[in-house]
Amino acid sequence: MRPLTFLLAIWTAAGLSACETGLPCPGDCSAAVIATGADADVLFPPLVQSGVGFGVVQQVFLKLADIGLAMNTVGDSGFVRKLASSWEFEDQSTIVFQLDPRARWHDGTPVTAADVEFTFDVYTDTLVNAPARPLLGSVAAVVARDERTVAFEFNREYAEQFYDATHHMWIIPRHLLDTVPRGRLASHPYGQDPVGSGPYRLHAWRRGEMLELRADSLFFLGVPGIARLIWRISPDFNTSLTQLTAGQADIMPVIVGRENIERVQASEHLRLVDYPSAVYYYLGFNLRAPGAPERPHRLFDDRELRRAIALGIDREAIIGAVFGEWAQIAGGPTPPAVWIWDADRRQLPFDSARARRMLADLGWRDGDGDGTVERDGKPLAFEILYPSSSSAREQAAVILQEQLRHLGATVELEPVEFNTFVARLADGQFDAAIGAWSVDPPPVAMWQYWSREGIGGSNHGRYASALFDSLVSRAAAIEDQAEARAAWDEAIQVINEDAPAVWLLTPSFLAGVHRRFRNVTLRPDLWAATLWTWTVE
Repeated sequence: MRPLTFLLAIWTAAGLSACETGLPCPGDCSAAVIATGADADVLFPPLVQSGVGFGVVQQVFLKLADIGLAMNTVGDSGFVRKLASSWEFEDQSTIVFQLDPRARWHDGTPVTAADVEFTFDVYTDTLVNAPARPLLGSVAAVVARDERTVAFEFNREYAEQFYDATHHMWIIPRHLLDTVPRGRLASHPYGQDPVGSGPYRLHAWRRGEMLELRADSLFFLGVPGIARLIWRISPDFNTSLTQLTAGQADIMPVIVGRENIERVQASEHLRLVDYPSAVYYYLGFNLRAPGAPERPHRLFDDRELRRAIALGIDREAIIGAVFGEWAQIAGGPTPPAVWIWDADRRQLPFDSARARRMLADLGWRDGDGDGTVERDGKPLAFEILYPSSSSAREQAAVILQEQLRHLGATVELEPVEFNTFVARLADGQFDAAIGAWSVDPPPVAMWQYWSREGIGGSNHGRYASALFDSLVSRAAAIEDQAEARAAWDEAIQVINEDAPAVWLLTPSFLAGVHRRFRNVTLRPDLWAATLWTWTVE
């Protein structure tokens, strides 16, 4: 679960010398130079957390099976075989995997069921404290039945058992790591020079400069279509975009802003590749008093006031001014990359006349003619917090300020440095804030941000609805996808009506990619997941 500003900050590029071809490419045209503004943190899968780290680990290691481009998380439909050649649901609480006998670690050792059992033990060890450990809480045990057979035993039946068994863990080699004390795995040299079972091997890593992978010609699922993958590090977005358009870098996975998109469109050697967005922007209300969560917020504890404000916001105007054609209204706390996305789902519509009537019915009137409505002598005034590093949110904040002025609200804008923004959200030190979440594929991810259990974590506005929580729990347990979709619609309708936030928009995901690459696909949760299947013309 990653804030959008983090995702956008990591994709920048550094230049290399162009080769002499009809379309410029960086040096070796059989390689792919990937634009990045940050280095990998570590290449030990249980502990990796950076965007580049995830991209590299995805190439060096394998999971049992990987989620498909359709991003379905219910049952096993669409999942792609990786280390597992087959699987079966033995009963309601057990999934049994058969490993592909061709799978080998890069040192030639076969991948076995003992590796899978060992991996689960490492991921769930409190001494390791893997970020994915809480996500594996429903897996009671992983048992190696023989060299090629491994069983996942669950402590409850639910719709996303297969997703939890496969998605959260890259399998790691027991024979190289079982003698390392668990508390020392984080600092072990393996994390800087890993041995995996994936399509690429680590070739070179110069911290802060570059990281290079080379294709494993013996990879059991087929030779990768690109011989070398090179992550080049440069912290300046504008420089990276210039290098990309000049043919000195090949791939920039996230291009944002109308002018930047148009620059890529104008480059003959580049094409824009769009893929489903995993991000939504929202104007979130704090339902509790800033800095005093034991007390209700003086304004936003009132459900009807939140609804009136939501009715007064013209999302289409914000999209047109900030993103143009490269965004759409979000109908709830879920983006297009999540399989329950419905472009026709609607929240409270823009209706400023109805909004003003609701405010008047609630006792908010402009008694002194200064343009601001008051109730009990107190004006409808509040602050909107947003990160100063996000030009998109800054533009949206200015438009929101003007739209809400027409309702009679006085809104002060409060831009702050990004780390300060994050800290103030976590501490509840805000009235309203323009947030952006990049979410994981399962619809139940909204639980983290909007359930009562998320309070004190990512539910910064402290929205608490027993009905919403119960509907989410019910929807998450349904295996039939059509039935589950209807249940999710019901849950989203409840939170839309309660308006703890106004879901503003979901931006398009656009990547700049050199035209010499073929079979280009990008996955919204991990864009590089299918990179090894790309080919070079």
